[in-house]
Parts: sequence; C-alpha cells; structure tokens
Amino acid sequence: MSLSRHNGILNIEDCAVPALAEQFGTPLYVYSRAAIESAWRAYDQAFADRDHLICYAVKANGSLAILQLLARLGSGFDIVSGGELARVMEAGGDPGRVVFSGVGKTEAEIVQALDVGILAFNVESEAELERIAAIALRKGLEAPVSLRVNPDVDARTHPYISTGLKENKFGIDIHRAEAIYRQAAAMPGIRVTGLDFHIGSQLTELDPLADALSRSLSLVDRLGDTGIGLAHLDIGGGLGIRYEDEQPPTPADLAERLAPLLADRPQRLLMEPGRALVGEAGLLLTRVEYLKPGHRDFAIVDAAMTDLLRPALYDAWQRIENAEPVDAEPRLYDIVGPVCESADTLGRARSLALVPGALLAIHGAGAYGFVMASQYNARPRPAEVLVDGDRAHLIRERESLEALWSGERLLEMP
Repeated sequence: MSLSRHNGILNIEDCAVPALAEQFGTPLYVYSRAAIESAWRAYDQAFADRDHLICYAVKANGSLAILQLLARLGSGFDIVSGGELARVMEAGGDPGRVVFSGVGKTEAEIVQALDVGILAFNVESEAELERIAAIALRKGLEAPVSLRVNPDVDARTHPYISTGLKENKFGIDIHRAEAIYRQAAAMPGIRVTGLDFHIGSQLTELDPLADALSRSLSLVDRLGDTGIGLAHLDIGGGLGIRYEDEQPPTPADLAERLAPLLADRPQRLLMEPGRALVGEAGLLLTRVEYLKPGHRDFAIVDAAMTDLLRPALYDAWQRIENAEPVDAEPRLYDIVGPVCESADTLGRARSLALVPGALLAIHGAGAYGFVMASQYNARPRPAEVLVDGDRAHLIRERESLEALWSGERLLEMP
C-alpha cells in the first residue's frame, strides 16, 4: 500500500488524505494507482518463466478506471456476468483475454460472450454445457470451454468465500469430470480448451491450493491418455491480503510452491486474482458525526454498511485509524453507521482519539468495498478517487439524490 505519514497526517502516494476528504467529501473511496500496478506486476514477474495470463477477477472492484489500468498492463479478466463483460469492454479490455465463470449464466449472457469472442467459458454444470452447445450451434460457432472442477479441498477460509468443497455450489465434482469432458469433446458446438478450479478467497496458506492443483493434474493426465488435450490450466485466484495480523503468501511464494507440480507441463497457466491486486490499494474515508457514550462508547460516522458491507456480511475486521492528529485521549469505540440495522457496525472496540468531525481511514477497502455498495435507506453511494502521485482523479461522481429514483415511474393518478 502506498501510504505514509507526514507530521501525523496520512498520505496516499503524494496526496494528503485530509485534503482529499475536504475536496471530494465523505464517505469517499480512494485508490492508489501505484499499489494496483505493483500488485499486478508482482504476479506477472513471479510467473515470467512460463506462458501465463493474469485474469483479474472483476467482482473484486469493477470501477472502469481500474479496469482500464489493468487492461493497459495487458491483463486478462475473470467475469461472472454479462454486466462485468460490458464493463471490461467499455474500459478497453480485450474479450479474447476474458474467462467467464459463475454458476448461473443466462442465455443472453452466453450469446453476448460468444458474439464478442471470449477466451473461454468456465463451465460449472452439465446443464450449462448443454445450453452453451445449443446456443453455439444455433449461431454456427464453436464455444471454447473449460470445466470448472470442484476438487473437494478445504481452503481453510471463511465459509461464505469457500468454493472448493463438494458442499459448495461451484464447479463439477472432480470424480465425474472425466466423463463430462468426454461428453463435451464429442459435442457439436463445443471446443474443449482447458481446466479450471477455484477453491476460495482470502487464502493465507498454499497447501490447499497445491492439493487442488495436484488432484486436477491427475485428471489432466487421464484426459490426455484418452486423446483430450488441454491448452490451458486455470488455477483460480484467492490469495489473501493483510487485514489484521495475517501473513498471506506472495505471488512469488505461489509460483515457487507450484513450480514442481507444473514442471514440463505445456499448458498455458491462467490465474484469477482479485482481492490480491486491489484490496490493499484502497481506503474508505469517513467522518465522525456524533460521539455517544454509554455502556459501549459509539462513534457514529457518515459511512455505513451500505458503503462497506464486509463487516456486516462476514463479521470482517478492517483496520481503522485517524487520518490526522486529534487532540483527545484514546478510548475504545464501536465505529457504527447511520443505517437502521444493528449490523451496521464497521469496527468494534477500536482504540481511537475522536472528536466530532474527526476523519477516519478504513484500510483494505479496495476489494469488495464499493462494488458491494447499495442504496439501502435511500443512501446515495460514495464517490471514488484514484490517486496517481500528487494527482487525484475523480473516477466516479458521488451519486445524486435524483439518481436514487432514476428509472422509476410515478403512477398516473386521477
């Protein structure tokens, strides 16, 4: 993260955080261009000795300017909806570097992806395979597909973001995958190109991922013995970031751990990092509106679960600190928002020096922050700013009140 302090004032790259809050208002998402590009290059350099493609997971943060930065670096993209595909293309992304994941692809989304020529569909069920084949045949095309296999590996992460166990909705049981590959290879309208797995998010150890790859490579070998050769292996994403005291592995650690398994493998290697590229590149800035002492001391801020859902959804912990010095004694505060839900808590029992108007910075907000924001309680969504050195670019305007009912219609009443 490109953060520093000067005279007690928090800076992101060469921009003072309080000045950004003053200029653009709060709540405010702020991202570092340098941090995003550095994280992407760490992956690119770690796997430089083999043919690879980094497919950024758009679901982590789909802001157009961030997609644009990554597209200019040569990134591919991992999408889970037609809307994400449209965003990638609007930002200048190459559809030929896009893999389409997700368990519920609609007919319209499949048509959209075929029309623009994506790299591959990551197929998650037999029913989806049949639908893609029928649509491709109708259009006179061949759909490039890889099967997303479920290797039944415990990623040892939060159950809501675990995706590689047989009880999860994702992927095809690895024990049934060989038969489905043979079926796919014989289907008109289908061109089998690869194998994909993704076992979960916020991984802090590599053994589960290596175990999933080993199981998948055994399947690849059996397929090769039957004449089904694969052009790529997609190992998914999921490397964690540091929210509190985690020590997640680096891309270099990942490359070193997988190197013996991938030695002499001719397939192109695909990977789908999301949080690891943008998570630590972002802050959410928020101001204290009221201090409310009592059985618990509450600091009521202008950001809410509508702006940052992770704490309410996952009971997630994200570091919160003062963005500038405050003349007050530190106390333990629960940092809460104005939404009418007790779940609207951004941090519990945080030692902070606070007064009304104090500016706080919530760390690790670059991933699954704005992208999960809502308008609940009729709250306009915050602005987003991208910092590049000493320049701050407004990449999304603060939502207006009128935008809250855009597209709605009043009844024609007599």
